[in-house]
Amino acid sequence: MTSHKQHATAPLILASSSAYRRELLSRLQLPFTCQSPDIDETALSGETPDSTALRLAHQKAQAIARLSGPALIIGSDQVATLNGMQIGKPGNHENALKQLQIMRGHQVIFHTALCLLDTRPDSKHPCQIQNIPTTVTFRDLDDTELDAYLRIEQPYDCAGSAKNEGLGISILSAIRSDDPTALTGLPLIALTSMLRLAGVAFFK
Repeated sequence: MTSHKQHATAPLILASSSAYRRELLSRLQLPFTCQSPDIDETALSGETPDSTALRLAHQKAQAIARLSGPALIIGSDQVATLNGMQIGKPGNHENALKQLQIMRGHQVIFHTALCLLDTRPDSKHPCQIQNIPTTVTFRDLDDTELDAYLRIEQPYDCAGSAKNEGLGISILSAIRSDDPTALTGLPLIALTSMLRLAGVAFFK
């Protein structure tokens, strides 16, 4: 949790246990709390990657909204795709290596969905939701380099098995996005636009 003279017009809650999203949100210097949503993140049969990300971001925010009073609740989810195939969090070294082997030399699209629920009774924008895609090109590295990277950074909780904010940037050759923090997990340009619509003052 962080605080500053800037403030929101209602309690700000990040519906996530992610340290990455917590660090990103703290950059806005707004007071906030974090609550972990308990939802099933399995993709539905026939669901497109962007639809999965949007649905889960909304469900995460909704899960916290059921437990809180009037508040601004942020939900976010990310789904990586290669040629339409969804790529999730690897969970371990073996799965991460397989992911990087599949993605090397290719472009991967990361769909980062963002949802802001405003549960105040007089809200003019009760639900704002957006998908922010990021196209990432992976270097065509050999197995030895990929294995060495994974053993150093161990990005087993990251979709796509690479931390672009860390050493993982060295296995990427290009990143294209309208929102530079989307790839890390929380698109701050989109979020600040949503918060402004909700009446949040950043410079007060």
